[in-house]
Amino acid sequence: MLVITRKKDDSIFIGDDIEVIVVKIDDGSVKLAIKAPKDVTILRKELYKDVVEENKNSIVTNKSILKKLK
Repeated sequence: MLVITRKKDDSIFIGDDIEVIVVKIDDGSVKLAIKAPKDVTILRKELYKDVVEENKNSIVTNKSILKKLK
């Protein structure tokens, strides 16, 4: 894991085509802007976890349905 210090309006690049910019710093929070190609999916971690869990539940449900069809 890389840990760095950035100030307002500073940015970092991830690869050649993703830029993360510090837009605003408040008490206990930081606002970031992310510039990335449209084909790159960007999700907050809590939303990503929800998507992964929903996909797991979908697989279990589909296996159950398939067993009943046999």
